[in-house]
Amino acid sequence: MASAGLQQFQSNHALGVILALAGGTVLSIGGPIVRMFEDAQGWTIMFYRGLSFFAMMFLIVCWRSRGRVIERYRSVDATGLAIAVCLGLGLTSYLFAMLNTTVANVAFVTGAAPVATAILAWIVLRERLSLTSALILTVAVLGIGVMVAEGISIGRLKGNLIALVTLLTYAVFVILLRKARNFDMLAGTSLAGLVAAAIAYVMADTLAISTHDLILAIIFGAIQIGLGFTFITYASRHIPAAEVTLLAMSETILSPILAWLVVGEVPSTWTLIGGAIVLACVALFAALALREHANAGAAP
Repeated sequence: MASAGLQQFQSNHALGVILALAGGTVLSIGGPIVRMFEDAQGWTIMFYRGLSFFAMMFLIVCWRSRGRVIERYRSVDATGLAIAVCLGLGLTSYLFAMLNTTVANVAFVTGAAPVATAILAWIVLRERLSLTSALILTVAVLGIGVMVAEGISIGRLKGNLIALVTLLTYAVFVILLRKARNFDMLAGTSLAGLVAAAIAYVMADTLAISTHDLILAIIFGAIQIGLGFTFITYASRHIPAAEVTLLAMSETILSPILAWLVVGEVPSTWTLIGGAIVLACVALFAALALREHANAGAAP
């Protein structure tokens, strides 16, 4: 019996690892996709990306709900709507950050999301933060500062600041999720696509788009963020959140590499230095969280 339980645990853990890595890998294609658009304006891209994201998530909700789709959406309360708005703003800021700075800058800044979440949880939820964790987070912030400072010197401050907005929206998104009650995560999250599309509809000068750019926008919304987010969500059901964080860092690492290989975008030295600082801090922070999780599980 114990052997069967161990095998089940190992099977679930392996599935969680695969899902987290798959999620990070799929999310990493965002930068190259943005660089491959030909003529479409940012708001036009966002409109079709938002709709595609909603469509993909809606199909997944239909598949998971087994005929209770309306009930799933009725479970989305005020906090769920706030989550949708927050994530919708994050989807929007991510695109415009990509349009105004390098893929590597966006990847490394947004890769610090666990850092921002921990700081916000300490401020808002009064969660305990050890001295070691505080020092790690401080160094990570300095790493972000290196990239932002470089952005000032080479005229990419706007993109770096928008990337910081993306970082903040994600941190708020996670905090709201922790406070949510009776909230279907996938159903509520799908509404973020409609929020982003609605904002884009108001802001766009035109919704006209070429077939080439439309296909990219659909992949950008349905596959890159829709499928990527779903993989990460289900990974968190099988492995600890800290482990998901570590494995999902594959996005932060792969994104600049793909941008270099696919569109020839080479990150600067200071971006790599700042990014390395951030990645090291996030990895160390997640490793500490994993150790605490293991110690708590081993305690009688």
